Amino acid sequence: MTSLNTTNAIDSAPKSIDASTLKAWEDNHDDLMIIDVRSGAEFDSMHIRGSYHVPLAMLSEHTEEFAAKMGTRVVLVCQSGNRAEQARKHLDAVGLAGASVLSGGVPAYSAAGGKVVRGRGTWALERQVRMTAGSLVLAGVLGSKFVSPKLGLIAGGIGAGLTYSAATNSCAMGQMLSKMPWNRSANEPTAHQALQNLDSRA
Repeated sequence: MTSLNTTNAIDSAPKSIDASTLKAWEDNHDDLMIIDVRSGAEFDSMHIRGSYHVPLAMLSEHTEEFAAKMGTRVVLVCQSGNRAEQARKHLDAVGLAGASVLSGGVPAYSAAGGKVVRGRGTWALERQVRMTAGSLVLAGVLGSKFVSPKLGLIAGGIGAGLTYSAATNSCAMGQMLSKMPWNRSANEPTAHQALQNLDSRA
């Protein structure tokens, strides 16, 4: 087990790397640890071979425990980079300053010829957020015209939520959707199991 300290992170590690850099690190660094922070369904659909599954909500709740298990070269991945960046900030706040985020996420890595494991297909969480938000806005606009003007407040509320999400780089709707049954996996680890998985590698 690796103890979290000031030498546990590579201070010179870039905050963001591209797929080609990650592939080069895989070939040249035995200490590389890839952490996938997406939902269970997304991870099952496609993930980088050898990556560890630690959903963002779980990492956020147990940041110090996970940081203590991580090695000297950590790359955080998600579908696009947004959730991985949130995870990086959580880890940075507890002293793990050397983690990098994969720009473009798992799809970019796959497109660059990286080794991935594929399973059943599912919509990425970001796509689900767009569909949900768009449907609610459309329902609010149509409802305000044909049912009651007050239903227009739905569209305003969604717009305000999206604005706040962009300003804070967070997404309450995404966090809610990630807990829905279709985004869960039968193989999704508990916090204890995820920590054990990292411990066996560290």
